[in-house]
Amino acid sequence: MITPMSSNLSQLPSLSFEQSLNARYVIGIDEVGRGCIAGVVAVGAVLIDLENITDWPKQLKDSKLLSPKSRTSIFEEVAAWGLAWSVGFATVQEIEQQGIISSLGLAASRALTEITNSHARALADHPTVIILDGNQDYLGTKAMGFRVQTKIKADQDCVSVAAASVLAKVTRDKLMVELSETYSLFGLASNKGYASADHIKALKEHGPSPIHRLSWLTKILAE
Repeated sequence: MITPMSSNLSQLPSLSFEQSLNARYVIGIDEVGRGCIAGVVAVGAVLIDLENITDWPKQLKDSKLLSPKSRTSIFEEVAAWGLAWSVGFATVQEIEQQGIISSLGLAASRALTEITNSHARALADHPTVIILDGNQDYLGTKAMGFRVQTKIKADQDCVSVAAASVLAKVTRDKLMVELSETYSLFGLASNKGYASADHIKALKEHGPSPIHRLSWLTKILAE
């Protein structure tokens, strides 16, 4: 089995779970921004061919275990490693109207559609499995007929999902930094839409912006 060259393999993901699924193709999926009070939710998807695997970046691990600098430094290498990748989004309006679980499925389906379009024939001809981080299948009927396997801590244990987590995190963070130029009062460049103390203070002083998830602010603004 191919593994990255590292002296600290116990803290790194592997292909063990992917290789146990009796599939040729695996699509690792992970979400970013689920718990934010502002901004889109993002879902990353990475397609790999288990019969044609090359070394992945030795620093690759769950995006939450990497510093922003480390995530950014390996982004291009991670993006080039898999067979295909994409990050899908669900808007604040969609989150408000449909709820977060449905919006995760919507964002995931958008990413899934993009990466499978150019590999439709191969994926149709060979067993393909989606790995979703967590214990909830939020794709449901949007899985395009592929088998879905949920796994708690897949972002820590599975290379494909760790890759998806890094690509989604860096992509969404970049978007939030860009939005901070328009919505400069809320410190989005640093908090990325999460409910930091400074973010909450700004909300109470200035009120919410068009990119805030209003239904998530009821308790915060009432305090």
